[in-house]
Amino acid sequence: MSRVGKSPITVPSGVSVTIADDAITVSGSKGTLSQFTMPDITVKQEGEQLVVTRANDEPKVRAKHGLMRALINNMVVGVDKGFSKKLEINGVGFRVAQQGTDLKFNLGFSHDVIFKVPAGVTTTIEQNTVTVSGISRQQVGQVAAEIRALKKPEPYKGKGIKYDDERIIRKSGKSGKDK
Repeated sequence: MSRVGKSPITVPSGVSVTIADDAITVSGSKGTLSQFTMPDITVKQEGEQLVVTRANDEPKVRAKHGLMRALINNMVVGVDKGFSKKLEINGVGFRVAQQGTDLKFNLGFSHDVIFKVPAGVTTTIEQNTVTVSGISRQQVGQVAAEIRALKKPEPYKGKGIKYDDERIIRKSGKSGKDK
């Protein structure tokens, strides 16, 4: 049995779950999320808990068991608390500014980079820190990864966009010694 799949999901107060034949809808104070159910996986609500079970022990079904439970748990946490990721911008002259709903980056290129923030995700800027937040864990992570991909951190001086908790392994550069 899947270790992730067999643990029940506790539904906090203020969050409602609607289970249909082919989809699960979770709504809470922050919004509503919906996810299709995978074949051979069933979801039942027992009081304040959701239990995810599978029809058989085939390897493909076992793999989907834990995935489905994790997706539902992320939906429940997202509509209740939400998710956020912080990105730091390091480098001389590297800046970010809010331009309506878009972000305007100055990353040392010959032009400014305009990043269009998708609906459902909000961004806040404090000095050179961008916080991406929303109710969908997948969407928040995707937007943060796309922002980071604009200028990945380089290993010599650490310039670029990195996650708040990311550690950049630094290289020493040229040694200047004869071999």
